[in-house]
Amino acid sequence: MKTSRKDPQSIDSRILATVHGGGRGSVFVPADFLEIGSRETVDIVLHRLVKKGTIRRLARGVYDFPKEHPVLGPLSPSADAVAKALAGRDRTRLQPAGAYAANVLGLSEQVPAKAVFLTDGPSRTVKIGPTTIQLRRTTAKNMETAGRLSGLLIQALRELGKEHVTPERREHLKRTLPADKRRELIKDLRLAPAWMHSIFRELAGEGA
Repeated sequence: MKTSRKDPQSIDSRILATVHGGGRGSVFVPADFLEIGSRETVDIVLHRLVKKGTIRRLARGVYDFPKEHPVLGPLSPSADAVAKALAGRDRTRLQPAGAYAANVLGLSEQVPAKAVFLTDGPSRTVKIGPTTIQLRRTTAKNMETAGRLSGLLIQALRELGKEHVTPERREHLKRTLPADKRRELIKDLRLAPAWMHSIFRELAGEGA
């Protein structure tokens, strides 16, 4: 006789299968498993998996299935993976900003202690190891270019400031960014501050 539509063993195995399905380096929150079981049950299963060493608790309500290095052991997850998990299952839009955006594009070699993402969802901040990951709710206008090269470029250049966008940095962008992506920058020219227009045109191959 079945005592429950969702028996505990089945829930355990389904959550574990979902974790494995995400692959090493994936980050998740309890809400990712609510189709499998209640929040209380999910929390219990995740706690058991942490105790077994299968997954790792990064912060309150944030877990990962860590990548393993043969010498260094478990590696830290990417800020991008953490931000996507925090954004929730509805996947509200995210836009890297500030020093993190500049670092993603290789315009700054310094790895920032805080990775900031603009979002149209709720604000949230977590500290994972030495890195703080912040989701900062912003205006609809700032999110118009989210997920596109233009959005990343606008945020990175804004962080650097006009006087620090040197010819060397422009050449770096031409070398590292795919030509087809650079050509698309013209479509979002109206969304970039006026001082960035000549940079966008140069990168897109249209001249100043």
